[in-house]
Amino acid sequence: MTVSTYTVLGLETSCDETAAAVVRRGPDGGVDVLSSIVASQIAAHAPFGGVVPEIAARAHVENIDAIVARALADAGLGFGDLTGVAATAGPGLVGGVMVGLSFGKAVALARSLPLVAVNHLEGHAVSARLAADLDYPFLLLLVSGGHCQLLAVDGVGACRRLGSTIDDAAGEAFDKIAKTLGLPYPGGPALEALAEGGDAARFTLPRMLLGRKDCDFSFSGLKTAAARIAEGLTTHAERRDLAAAVQGAIANQLAERSDRAMIAYALAHQGRSLRFVVAGGVAANRAVRTRLEATAQSRGFSFTAPPLAYCTDNAAMIALAGAERLALGISDPLDAPARPRWPLDAAAASSKPTHIPGRKGAKA
Repeated sequence: MTVSTYTVLGLETSCDETAAAVVRRGPDGGVDVLSSIVASQIAAHAPFGGVVPEIAARAHVENIDAIVARALADAGLGFGDLTGVAATAGPGLVGGVMVGLSFGKAVALARSLPLVAVNHLEGHAVSARLAADLDYPFLLLLVSGGHCQLLAVDGVGACRRLGSTIDDAAGEAFDKIAKTLGLPYPGGPALEALAEGGDAARFTLPRMLLGRKDCDFSFSGLKTAAARIAEGLTTHAERRDLAAAVQGAIANQLAERSDRAMIAYALAHQGRSLRFVVAGGVAANRAVRTRLEATAQSRGFSFTAPPLAYCTDNAAMIALAGAERLALGISDPLDAPARPRWPLDAAAASSKPTHIPGRKGAKA
């Protein structure tokens, strides 16, 4: 019997959120989010100023049973009503990834359901489709705490990397600079709040990779410069102005590189609808979103970003990525591995790696 409607349980445990969701994809491609539960670990990690992998993994183990039960209850369904299971298999903190992936494998085995081992980045890539009628292909800026990439997305699993960070991700820069300003974890939202009403022109910050004409990003120099300025600040007004300058500098670099990508993308897609999608946690930043939307409009692109609830890590995007693969007859074996690194564009990662093997670098 051919299945035309897919009701998928999604699991997301790649960092510090234990998340489960149930998403239904209809025969026409329409999407209904039946439930989406996210259990944050912010309080557990706040004393350390960042995510501690061991604490995150233990919390996932403790929480995942109850989170899945809540997701199913909110959807009004049981395991017997599912047509598939999708779980993040990487990239991310591998201890946490293993928890969600193992739970997904157990459900798939016990209920004889197909399993989809989802690339977390592919989840972000489809997240805008959770609440918008968005067709392929589109140009994607994936910008979060661990990832910063520009991708041409032609369809399910068909992503071509146009640019990537060569050091820190934008969200990572937000968080680390926020820490130097004495702001609480998570730093990104705290820095955005501090920047409100600040004078972004008060401090001069470096513009990275000015001599290059590609679409790659770099935020480490900005992070270092902001940290040095922060050491000498004594008033709240100074800290507010530095926060505004940092936020503006990050938004400008994202917009500049996106503008370059739009020019190249438009040349390659003449005569077709031009769509620009922004996804990931940093897409929740209002200043960044406003700047990128203006850039898209200036180049004749439509602009789409997920609702705020789907910008940060969630399981609804993982469930949808799984449902889209199942609709194409794609599933994974029960020995699918958990991966700390997993590029969306394997060819680009091989020919133009963003980090040197054996050393720390950009996660993607």
